[in-house]
Amino acid sequence: MSNTGKGPSQRMLRVGEQVRHALAEMLQRGEIRDDLIETTVISVSEVRMSPDLKIATAFVAPLGAKDDAAVIAALNKHARFIRGRMSPALRQMKYMPEFRFRLDTSYDNFQKINELLHSPEVARDLGQEDEDKE
Repeated sequence: MSNTGKGPSQRMLRVGEQVRHALAEMLQRGEIRDDLIETTVISVSEVRMSPDLKIATAFVAPLGAKDDAAVIAALNKHARFIRGRMSPALRQMKYMPEFRFRLDTSYDNFQKINELLHSPEVARDLGQEDEDKE
């Protein structure tokens, strides 16, 4: 079954959400012995699964960290350990996925859009549309 040209399948979305929950719980419990990871609150916003469910790309946002790239690097360094610790939570899966961590920039994008929507130029343009409707 080919999934080219379409978005993720329902199965990929469902498994991605299960992996996200299990990963977030593991990070919350503080099972990774790394000073940087232990002292940083890490939000797991999304996990995208590959079509064969063998690769899990986790988009994370280190909250309050001075160096986001260092946190991502530390998570990627511990990816094999994380994969092993996730086995009990994901025992229904045929293969335990390989973990890859990426910085989630969607919060920054939301902030930029919000600033644009509240800029004087947009407010002026929206005000003209309201006057045209009257």
